[in-house]
Amino acid sequence: MDLTLIIRIASVGLIVAILQQILAKIGREEYGMLVVLAGIVVILMMLIPELLRLLETVQSVLPI
Repeated sequence: MDLTLIIRIASVGLIVAILQQILAKIGREEYGMLVVLAGIVVILMMLIPELLRLLETVQSVLPI
């Protein structure tokens, strides 16, 4: 895993947290929840290629 991936995930999490807090303060909690869900989807989209690479490595080490 690359360090840039960890930094990107942390930055997405920070941005999502800030947006959620701002939306909660102005009374838009439902939009805050949508921002959190969108952040989770973005992070999962970043992790899918890494997980596929991990599975390929495991399959090459342990022939199944």
